[in-house]
Amino acid sequence: MTVTLPSSPTGPVLVTGGTGFLGRKLVLRLHATGRSVRVLARRPDAGLAALGVPVLATSLNDAAGLAAACKGVETVFHVAARVGVWGPAAEFHRTNVEGTRALLAVCRAQEVARLVHTSSPSVVYNGRDLAGADESLPLTMACPSPYPLTKAAAERLVREAHGTALRTVALRPHLIWGEGDPHLVPRVLQRARAGRLRIVGSGRNRVDMVHVDNAVDAHLLAEAALAAGRGAAAAGRDPGGRAYFITNAEPVVLWDWINALLRGMDLPPVTRRVPLGVAWAAGVVAEAWWRAFGLAGEPPVTRFVAAELAKDHWFDPGAARRDLGYEPHLSMAAGTERLLAHLRAERGRSLGGD
Repeated sequence: MTVTLPSSPTGPVLVTGGTGFLGRKLVLRLHATGRSVRVLARRPDAGLAALGVPVLATSLNDAAGLAAACKGVETVFHVAARVGVWGPAAEFHRTNVEGTRALLAVCRAQEVARLVHTSSPSVVYNGRDLAGADESLPLTMACPSPYPLTKAAAERLVREAHGTALRTVALRPHLIWGEGDPHLVPRVLQRARAGRLRIVGSGRNRVDMVHVDNAVDAHLLAEAALAAGRGAAAAGRDPGGRAYFITNAEPVVLWDWINALLRGMDLPPVTRRVPLGVAWAAGVVAEAWWRAFGLAGEPPVTRFVAAELAKDHWFDPGAARRDLGYEPHLSMAAGTERLLAHLRAERGRSLGGD
């Protein structure tokens, strides 16, 4: 089941980061509907090329490459980003902030009509529980991770770029998951199998998530809403220059959902707990150690991760429903069932040697 789009645009599309989890799903949906779509990514992709989808292997900081990618394009879906909870702040800034700035400049020069930006709910991080939060929260100015800070700066650039020529909107999908997810669920399963997963805090914190298919729906609806935005302005529903939280609208108790996932994969549930204060202190030590010795990879825990695992972070998707017509069509229960079937099938193929 997919969403029905109101008067969807039909012109050529560019998807930055189109070889990633969300980006690829978006590209495949656009391609399936007959749209002319091209991808900007850091490296070629044989699978997309086989479908006839051009993949331009360049970076957001390559002005000539961006100009070629945006030429003749009607809509840009800006999904590309440097992601993660750890790494040099300068690298996050270069991709997420300067890369977005460069893309916006090229969009104006190439007369691109619309840009839909994939932001993140972490842009409103404030170190506190966020329960039913809406878009009135200010963008973060202080966070122990460079990712939210640079995504907040990038979102600000996108929203400020909205005008009479280039129309922009920012989406904040929260904890994207589903079949093919290379990050969230695999990391949980890997840590559980290694015996390294611990409940942080009370274990009763609630979080929002969004299935990748629903996130794709939101991006397509945002494009359609931008195209119709001028007509919606009189009703106060023009999404131009705004940001929207995108979720499954079904907050879950995080550790209950994780344990249900583990049981579905025949793994023991997580029962051992660590107080948030202890996890935060461990993050302080681990971060200092990694910086002092220039260690590769991520620390086993960081301050940001400790807080995210222990605190509420769920959001009110009412604005997206009102202005974009967004309604998550795939529920948490149905999506989890699909995900478990996919993971079991993958496990079966692995055990069978295929």
